[in-house]
Amino acid sequence: MASDDPPVPVFPKPVTLRDVAARAGVSVATASKALNDQGRMTAETRERIRETARSLGFRPNSLAQSLLRRRSFTVGLLTNDTYGRFSLPLMSGISDALVDAGVSVFLCNVEEDPRLGQLHVEAMLDKRVDGIIATGKRIDRHLPVDLANLRVPVIYAFTQPDPDAVAFVSDDGDGARLAIEHFCRLGRKRIAHVSGPASFAVVHERAQAYRAVLTENGLPVIEPLLGSWSEAWGHEAVARLFDGGGKKPDAVFCGNDQIARGVIDALRERGLGVPNDVGVIGFDNWEIVAEATRPPLTSVDMNLAGLGREAGLTLLSLFGGKPATPGIRKLPCRLVVRQSCGRLPDGEKDG
Repeated sequence: MASDDPPVPVFPKPVTLRDVAARAGVSVATASKALNDQGRMTAETRERIRETARSLGFRPNSLAQSLLRRRSFTVGLLTNDTYGRFSLPLMSGISDALVDAGVSVFLCNVEEDPRLGQLHVEAMLDKRVDGIIATGKRIDRHLPVDLANLRVPVIYAFTQPDPDAVAFVSDDGDGARLAIEHFCRLGRKRIAHVSGPASFAVVHERAQAYRAVLTENGLPVIEPLLGSWSEAWGHEAVARLFDGGGKKPDAVFCGNDQIARGVIDALRERGLGVPNDVGVIGFDNWEIVAEATRPPLTSVDMNLAGLGREAGLTLLSLFGGKPATPGIRKLPCRLVVRQSCGRLPDGEKDG
């Protein structure tokens, strides 16, 4: 080796169970039983062995632990949400539910490729995952992979489930109701709704709630405008709402935060102030968009971390032998109030 070659790194040899046993003055079998809370020995001996393991920095062999307990303490998360817009907050909730039980989560992106999805499922089963959570980028489409009749439990969160499966989704109608009721409390009288493509089930669920709340409050229903999930569509929708004759909206409820940001930009270009002239509420509470909008955007939060947490807790229950009733559970949304919709009258509190 030349003198100017970098030194080869030397890594410390891992501490073995035999090292722990030798330092504690017991057999390897006794050390193993003490660390796995098995066997008969005095409490003093068991604690002495555990303290020895801690002082040496001993880490149990995870594969051996898995074989002993017939558990891998891992959960696979499958998604076709390539950019992680929905799957990453959901994964945060799953991890939060599982971390105290010593369970790790690993994410696999199946995109829209059935072959890739099947490869990931087979890899998860080969690694003996304890369970699988399936999630996606919309709640009315299946992932492009068959998850029926696997040898591990499968939970669905924010994607269309198989029949007789356990699934968690956001209550989109409830979220839309929160937004429109908030506008009503603010005294807005002409509330428009700009949303995404008609091919999405959530678009119709939110529009139905929009119409219902306006009717309950005796306010006019403006036919919802449907387009793409984009800022450009928000710009175009404002032109449709504000060009021509007739009364103009004093509030706009948007199907996502990108549409809402396009609406706000288009209103500003017309010399209309937000929220003084027109209030705006979005949907998704995508913080990177909502907080950077000027003014910051009030938005409906779908509680994706909560969905993930419930999915994770349900898996833990299944691991413990407690059955879960099949069906779709809808979890409530919440309204995150920022500056884009205006202030409530004195004495009232934001929801």
